[in-house]
Amino acid sequence: MGDVKLAIIYYSSTGTVHGMAERLREAGEKAGAEVRVRQVAELAPNEAIASNAAWSQHFDRTKNEPRATADDVVWADAVLFGTPTRYGNVASQLKQFLDTLGPQWAQGLLANKAYAGFTATMTEHGGQESTLLALYNTIYHFGGVVVAPGYTDPLKFADGNPYGVSHVTGGSNDAPLTEVQFAALDHLARRIVGIAGKLR
Repeated sequence: MGDVKLAIIYYSSTGTVHGMAERLREAGEKAGAEVRVRQVAELAPNEAIASNAAWSQHFDRTKNEPRATADDVVWADAVLFGTPTRYGNVASQLKQFLDTLGPQWAQGLLANKAYAGFTATMTEHGGQESTLLALYNTIYHFGGVVVAPGYTDPLKFADGNPYGVSHVTGGSNDAPLTEVQFAALDHLARRIVGIAGKLR
């Protein structure tokens, strides 16, 4: 049947979720998956992007990276969705992409796949869990299988998020990812690749 196909589809404004996606790519490949990493399209107006130096720099750095399409989800056995938290919810850029998948959903092409999510916030209780739970509402409608990490490895007691993987960027929004997040991301990738292999 070949390798498990893993799609990592994300939105990142200033680069944190992008960094998480890149780590997931590495971990997914080490777990034996064929991996696609795709960023969804930016929707914000130019003046909003220009008002934040980190946002503007990240937009310029990644503007030529491949963009997510419906085919990336249909192709995949497992999908990891990444989004920064926006008021405790999924960023509109990722939500808009999800909302375009109606034709694939209607054909049953999104069902029976493994899904999970990852996110980042500026503050420790800034909506990480609610963002992932909101994301999973869409997965239920797909007929997808939510493969949350739970506490299936002792390392989850370090990062503390059983719903997915999350990172706190801090008040200046630039706290780097640490070994705690890297370990959690590696575990998430291994777990979803393993479960997706059993679902096929």
